[in-house]
Amino acid sequence: MASATDTFQVSGVRCERCVMRLATALEGQPGLEAAHANLMGEVTLAWDDKVTSRATLAGVLAGAGFHERPAAQ
Repeated sequence: MASATDTFQVSGVRCERCVMRLATALEGQPGLEAAHANLMGEVTLAWDDKVTSRATLAGVLAGAGFHERPAAQ
């Protein structure tokens, strides 16, 4: 199993309910191995890159209303 990990900065996370909505959107995604989100809009995902991709997971987040922001510099 080839594993990849990345942290996404997303907009739209304002409360615990938002974090739960995000978790629900990701639940059951093929290849997703782990997910952690916080109220700062940081979402760390680990996935099997033979099954899914960063772009696919970013699309799932966007479909749930959580759009990726450029990383702060």
